[in-house]
Amino acid sequence: MEKVEQRLSKKELRQIWKRWGFTHLSSMSYEKLQAHAWAFSYLPFAEKYYKNDPDAKRRLLLRHSMFYNTEPQTGQLINGIVASLEEEIALGGDVPEEMPINIKTTLMGPLAGIGDSIIQGIIVPILLSIGMGLAAGGNALGPVFYLVSYGIIGPLISYLCFMNGYRLGVNAIDVIIGENAKRITDAFNILGIMVVGGLAASNIALTTAIKIPMGDEVQELQNVLDGIFPSILPLGMVLLAWYLLTSKQLTATKVILVLTVISAVGVVIGVF
Repeated sequence: MEKVEQRLSKKELRQIWKRWGFTHLSSMSYEKLQAHAWAFSYLPFAEKYYKNDPDAKRRLLLRHSMFYNTEPQTGQLINGIVASLEEEIALGGDVPEEMPINIKTTLMGPLAGIGDSIIQGIIVPILLSIGMGLAAGGNALGPVFYLVSYGIIGPLISYLCFMNGYRLGVNAIDVIIGENAKRITDAFNILGIMVVGGLAASNIALTTAIKIPMGDEVQELQNVLDGIFPSILPLGMVLLAWYLLTSKQLTATKVILVLTVISAVGVVIGVF
């Protein structure tokens, strides 16, 4: 009964979640990256369980000050698992102190792949496309929609991942490593590519002004291209940007400048 009473309360769990979820990028270095926020999030935990044990408190903060880096929203699943392990350690359970470190090291890679596919590959492009659609018509709600919607969806995903990670404990590992993780990542990557492809076709406005003389008539090249492959020019721009980013290792800013120069020159010479 004493151990049950000493379990982390909902309020204390939310405190750990909130501290890391909203400060994970506030203090970074190449040596530690997101680790500083981990130690910060466990300060209340240390006060609860190790207030009279300075050595155990030091070991707790030390093992959560090691290098850590993953996608911050879905990565909260790891935080929940670790919180359940740390609770067992503090209550004298049969969990070695090295296990939270091993869990973080093992899972931060797979969760980064899954999380980036979901957040950056699907959710962000969809919300941006809706916001840009509103803004394109002169509606000021476009940027407001994106800020508010992501401000709700991001923390919601983060919170649900943390609480489910805490509830499942180490059993969650079976779901997110090995072949399961590969299948999940592949599925979300495919869906993300489909979303980005649809957004490129509907949001990139690129047409050619070239006209082809055909005897006494003139045929617009754009109509010919649309009859063969609709939106082929936007696709070409996307592939060019992808080539510059991956093969030429250009930064996103440089790619934007290259595309701007191509567009400006094309308009001046009458191609676009």
